Amino acid sequence: MATLDDINTRILRVLSTDGRISNLDLAERVGLSPSACLRRVQEMERSGVIKSYRAVLDPAKTGIGFVAYVTVGLNSHTKSAQEAFERAISRAVEVRECHNVTGTVEYLLRVETADLAHYKHWHTEVLGILPQVQAITTFVVMGSPKDDRA
Repeated sequence: MATLDDINTRILRVLSTDGRISNLDLAERVGLSPSACLRRVQEMERSGVIKSYRAVLDPAKTGIGFVAYVTVGLNSHTKSAQEAFERAISRAVEVRECHNVTGTVEYLLRVETADLAHYKHWHTEVLGILPQVQAITTFVVMGSPKDDRA
């Protein structure tokens, strides 16, 4: 596994904001030779520290006009109920994130749809009919002054 020393941490910070930066520019930004920088990046890729590179999309330009965080409480706390719910959610393209959380509910979802009407349909006709679901609470995102997700 790659060691996360100060230089690797700087490399990761730069890559997390600009995954398309050239190795030459990255090396210059972190104070390494290009060959040493490339070796470090490749080692972090091989060891799984860097899992992938992604494009950050503009929601408005991709047809996403509605974003909500949704908490879901299950009616059964068994492993099979959780697995069945997770399988169903993994097929829902509207769900961009699914987190198993502690507290009064089991799951926190990030849901993105074209608009409120599409969300209502998904809420009622997809999420609401899952047999494991007992409670749904929706938190509509009105703005995101900070969003560092890649």
